[in-house]
Amino acid sequence: MLSPHEVATLLLVQGAPDHTELDRADLEALREHQLVNLEEIASGRGPGITPKGGAVLEAITRIR
Repeated sequence: MLSPHEVATLLLVQGAPDHTELDRADLEALREHQLVNLEEIASGRGPGITPKGGAVLEAITRIR
């Protein structure tokens, strides 16, 4: 189960993957759950949503 902070971080990664002030502990937890990974972006390496992370975001969208 994800914490509210981890859910918020997942949403931030979806909206702005080059956001530099994401909580590292939350990002690491999301990586452990295989919801985000590191990918190349214009400004360097940053987090990206995995297919599993996309499915979680879709589920969140359905219950809102």
